[in-house]
Amino acid sequence: NLEAQKDTPARYHLRNRAVFYVSRLVSSQKERDFVKMNYNDIKPVFSIWLCMNMEEDSMDYMHLTNDRVLGQSQWEGGLDLLNIVLIGISNELPEHNGEYELHRLLGAMLSAELSTDEKLGIMETEYNIPINDKIREDVNAMCNLSQGIREKGRAEGRAEGRAEREEKIILNMYTNHFTLEQIAIATGMDIESIQTVIVKK
Repeated sequence: NLEAQKDTPARYHLRNRAVFYVSRLVSSQKERDFVKMNYNDIKPVFSIWLCMNMEEDSMDYMHLTNDRVLGQSQWEGGLDLLNIVLIGISNELPEHNGEYELHRLLGAMLSAELSTDEKLGIMETEYNIPINDKIREDVNAMCNLSQGIREKGRAEGRAEGRAEREEKIILNMYTNHFTLEQIAIATGMDIESIQTVIVKK
């Protein structure tokens, strides 16, 4: 699971949402990746969150740990099954060094200030990434995404009307017995947001 956030959500704690996502990713494996009681077939899951407009560049890795409280019993099972990575990207592009290498690359790719050629230059000269037509096309798409983020402020007024239309579509599909998964595919929204709309109405 890979998610991008333009900023830290105000309505809930992001870490709580990430815990929900990894839990759902594990439970969704039953009868698909493992059947009945074959819990040893569970695959590790990762939820990676890229949060822009943060006060500083940061990264946290959350996973299961084992704190032995009493005795020396060795419990079998994987501690690598649930993995959450939160990556905070500030608006200021950091210097290229070992500590902020990932943040500089991501910050450059998501920057609304840098041109496509400047981004490609950073990739090629600082990260030794060979530039081909496919990469150039992808970086152009990233530039368009960055431009869309920049223009978000101008779209706030229109967003309210769009949200109302989306709610109508969701409710119409729900009353016509579409599953949450089908509604998510049709609308491009996550299931949690769809459930919120249904419960609210």
